[in-house]
Amino acid sequence: MSEEKKSFFGRLKEGLTKTRNNIVHGIDSVFSGFSSIDEEFYEELEEILIMGDIGVKATEAILERLREQVKENHIKEPADCKAFLIRNIKEQMQVQETAYAFEERQSVVLVIGVNGVGKTTTVGKLAGKLKGQGRRVLIAAADTFRAAAGEQLSEWANRAGVDMIGGSEGSDPASVVFDAVNAAKARNIDVLLCDTAGRLHNKKNLMEELKKINRIIDREFPDAHRENLVVLDATTGQNALQQAKEFGEVADLTGIILTKMDGTAKGGIAVAIQSQLQIPVKYIGVGETIEDLQKFDAEQFVDALFTVD
Repeated sequence: MSEEKKSFFGRLKEGLTKTRNNIVHGIDSVFSGFSSIDEEFYEELEEILIMGDIGVKATEAILERLREQVKENHIKEPADCKAFLIRNIKEQMQVQETAYAFEERQSVVLVIGVNGVGKTTTVGKLAGKLKGQGRRVLIAAADTFRAAAGEQLSEWANRAGVDMIGGSEGSDPASVVFDAVNAAKARNIDVLLCDTAGRLHNKKNLMEELKKINRIIDREFPDAHRENLVVLDATTGQNALQQAKEFGEVADLTGIILTKMDGTAKGGIAVAIQSQLQIPVKYIGVGETIEDLQKFDAEQFVDALFTVD
């Protein structure tokens, strides 16, 4: 394990403390509190997983598989099926290798999400990460609705050492994207990251805006690899799942970025979202720095969640 990976694992483990207290301690009490595997045992596990924001659908799949494994392996002792439970949680969350194809190809990445979830910050961190991988990155500040968004993004662009194309407050976001796409082509940019407006309460306007942006990219940059990443605040739990569903109605989502994992007991939402929407969690954030935004790794996530020491 590389030094950076190791230090992130440490931060991840620390960041998941609240979630661990919420889920793992409950699970451990079930394993130690039951002397046999019966219906009540499964019901207790189900309640803890659902209360930990793992979600009904994912919980059902995890426990259904556990029941099969208990039968197949003739397991009698509750403690003996804990490893199977952990493995089943990991399986609910695996991300395909192709999930990060945009890093290797000439890509346009739309970053969407409601205001307040850390969207602009995430665009800045992502720009820094990609730049660090030797990619040529350009940012489009297409959230012209929120006054401070452009300034905030400009600060992040400076920090990441990448250029930014912006528009004045209230200007047409699609025209910002048009300018940025053409600048990206002219400068032979590898990844164009577009920060978009985050209002869901008027879904019709947002839908029209995203359609218009998509039409421009299709027309101006037809060969570009496309990603629509939705940023969600993990502290909002099931509400984040609802937001992902609603954004899924206005855009073809290709991935999820979960922020503020360090401040929540609802980290289980990562499992619920992936299982229910079949959209991979691609990045998670456990802090303020660029290093605190990392590619999602199911093995690492679940290990960090269940490592108690």
